[in-house]
Amino acid sequence: MPEPTPTAELLHRIVDEVEKAIVGKRNMVELAVLTLLCDGHLLIEDIPGVGKTTLAKALARAIGGKFRRIQFTPDLLPADVTGTNVFNPKTLGFELHPGPVFANVVLADEINRATPKTQSSLLECMEERQVTIDGVSHPLPRPYFVIATQNNVEMLGTYPLPEAQMDRFFIRLSLGYPSQRDEVMILSRQQQEHPLQHVQQVTEPEQIVQAQREVREVFVHDTIRNYIVSIVNATRRHPHVQLGASPRGSLNLMHAAQAYAMLQGRDYVLPDDVKAVAAAVLSHRLILKPEARVRGVNAEPIVAEVLEQVAVPVGVGGRK
Repeated sequence: MPEPTPTAELLHRIVDEVEKAIVGKRNMVELAVLTLLCDGHLLIEDIPGVGKTTLAKALARAIGGKFRRIQFTPDLLPADVTGTNVFNPKTLGFELHPGPVFANVVLADEINRATPKTQSSLLECMEERQVTIDGVSHPLPRPYFVIATQNNVEMLGTYPLPEAQMDRFFIRLSLGYPSQRDEVMILSRQQQEHPLQHVQQVTEPEQIVQAQREVREVFVHDTIRNYIVSIVNATRRHPHVQLGASPRGSLNLMHAAQAYAMLQGRDYVLPDDVKAVAAAVLSHRLILKPEARVRGVNAEPIVAEVLEQVAVPVGVGGRK
């Protein structure tokens, strides 16, 4: 096992801090930190009460970033998200009143309850890291990390995210119920106070931006790139898949593998790094055929099947 780099040690300290508030979900916390490291955005689909908001708040506190929460509802307007210009009678001019998207970590809670027009107001923020109001573009803070949540149980009166918008999320994950042992620990920890009070800041936002630059320098061999493209191509040919992962999926899978390698303390990507993050990166990008959905087929087992079918490159490791 290689010696962890200073950046890897920093990332593990962030994970350790967030774990003070999120019990028994280290793999999920690592995926969230990995998404931030890749300058991507996170979609959490889960039932209420499993810690989605706590995860976002703990992560923001650990990196010393500004946190804002947007509760998406059917009557929410785009200006409620992005902000608006307001006339100031004292200066006889318009002043920007920034919306809640002007933060480092933005929690878009129950994003599928807002109308498509309001949902799309986040697209420019997520993709361009800026907001355009009355023809003027305003840069957003860096790092910029959107965590969107969906309640996958109560779907009545919701507006499902279109495939193009789903594809813009770097990773999708589900926290799920804790084990009995972990749930007992949650009760014990929260009997008198919320564990968020114990989460400490371990870094500055500027260090996260630097780490985002460093992760792109992790070495990816041509054989690994071919392996990634072969996996993505296999999703497009699967008999249950109507539309496979896009080239953006290939890019995100490569970047996620680079970040995973960095978390392991390496400066090069192995096939196991690709396999470790493939399901989280690719599953939400697959559009299944109607007959497959009727039969209850899920995307995650399809990705697992693809990983079994695609030949794993041998003898790839290190910089050569």
